Amino acid sequence: MGVFTYTLADITSPVAASRLFQALALDNHNFVPKTLPHFAKSVEFIEGDSTTVGCIKQINFPDEAPFKYVKNRVDEIDSNNFYLKYTCIEGDAFPDTVEYAVYEDKYEVSEAGTRCKMVAHYHMKGDSVMKEEDLQKAKEGIHKVFKAVEEHLIANPQVYA
Repeated sequence: MGVFTYTLADITSPVAASRLFQALALDNHNFVPKTLPHFAKSVEFIEGDSTTVGCIKQINFPDEAPFKYVKNRVDEIDSNNFYLKYTCIEGDAFPDTVEYAVYEDKYEVSEAGTRCKMVAHYHMKGDSVMKEEDLQKAKEGIHKVFKAVEEHLIANPQVYA
């Protein structure tokens, strides 16, 4: 099994790191389905809660999405440094060649506001490799969600202030 590491996003935003981290990491189970239902229909906790390392949450996608759900396990949370590490352990959003994926999301305070870096470690089945078109789809999806969250937070400065 090979592991392939890719930077899926390296984005700057005028929104404060604390607000982005709250919306995209700690409270995404509430924030995303309510404000961006076209990205996630619902988020359910299978084990634990959003502040617990080891919690497992299932993200259910809208009916028109090309896949139905993913289950993520939170591996590390560092709220002081705006860092989240989680593993996608189940779901139909990956090609059959991926065993599982580990993601690291870091929100760094910058002169512009925030620099958000999202890195994926794809653990492949056998000697499979990740296809460039699958990576592009993942990158595009992340950018769309990030920009939609950013726009909402800019338009609503009281949210997570």
